[in-house]
Amino acid sequence: MSEEKKTIKVAFPHMGNVYIAWASALKKLGVEPFIPPHTNKRTLELATKYSPDSICLPYKLILGNFMQALEKDVDYVAMISSPGICRLGEYGQSIKNILKDLGYDSKYIELQLYDGFKGMYKFLTELTGVKNPIIIIKSINIAVRKMFVLDRIENLFSYYRAREIKIGTAEKHYNRALSLILDAYTTKELKQAEKEAVEEIKKTEIDANRDVVNVDITGEIFLVQDPFSNQNIEKELGKMGVQTRRSLTVSSFLKDAIIPRWFKKGETHLERAFRMAKPYLMRDIGGDALESVSDVAYANEKGVDGIIHVSPFTCMPEIMSQNIFPTMREDCEIPILTLIMDEQTGKAGYITRLEAFVDLIRRRKFYKKKQDKEKNLEQKIS
Repeated sequence: MSEEKKTIKVAFPHMGNVYIAWASALKKLGVEPFIPPHTNKRTLELATKYSPDSICLPYKLILGNFMQALEKDVDYVAMISSPGICRLGEYGQSIKNILKDLGYDSKYIELQLYDGFKGMYKFLTELTGVKNPIIIIKSINIAVRKMFVLDRIENLFSYYRAREIKIGTAEKHYNRALSLILDAYTTKELKQAEKEAVEEIKKTEIDANRDVVNVDITGEIFLVQDPFSNQNIEKELGKMGVQTRRSLTVSSFLKDAIIPRWFKKGETHLERAFRMAKPYLMRDIGGDALESVSDVAYANEKGVDGIIHVSPFTCMPEIMSQNIFPTMREDCEIPILTLIMDEQTGKAGYITRLEAFVDLIRRRKFYKKKQDKEKNLEQKIS
């Protein structure tokens, strides 16, 4: 009697809700996705102990995710990499060496971010051993579609969280909505799951007349997406009656890097970044700096009340973008708050800065409305 074939167990780092899309793609290919525990203090403590000095927070959390996963005997750890100017291109080999030195026995595999659809196809083929192109394409399709759905659900959740009558109600409905998306494995199931997820979030009792301010969040994409590393910034702002929107999303990245050009509609985030970052930044300098600069100009153009820029300590591209913001203030009226995060960031001081920023944009919004009314009145009289 032949020995039963062992199911491959694959782990990947947390970055917000990306695990929901990854898990779907791998399950469709007959692979068991291992989802590490949600990033927590232990994750950070494990990684900080073995990380290089002055390395950024995303590196530490990714290493910590892998260490926690390898404690459960996974077969593969899957990492993303990039050939660009950002240090992300060096993370993979460094993490691989650390895991090897620590004695963890698993295979390491990388996905090159900018190899596009072909790179994703090759990555999944090498990882799973599946050679059937139809199955591979279906798995990529469901993962990509899920990310777009997740980002739409996130925006809806933000609307309801800023207006909820009882704090925490919207989040409960949102978590139920996520479980619906997680359990969908075909396009038909996903459409139905999104419909039910929207209905679930809309169960939140809200004050539709609440005075809400709108704030965009930009910066290094890992920190923008990951609640633990940005200290639940969107949740804290939601308590203050702030509706947030992530300027940097995984779905916008997929549109730039993975989705074939003939499937794209309209201007992509990266195309807009090159257009709107001028004249402040003429070329890509690595990381998400170009996007961050353009996001400030875009938010200002759209009349958003404020924008928050989050970045990891020692991230050089984001340091560069922060140094460009003062120049941008000559042309852009939008208030900008920059937050630099690492494992030493204190919660109390962090919340105080958010409260002061929200108070600033509320007062600014009030006086702007007052000025507009006075201006309209003068025009009617004259």
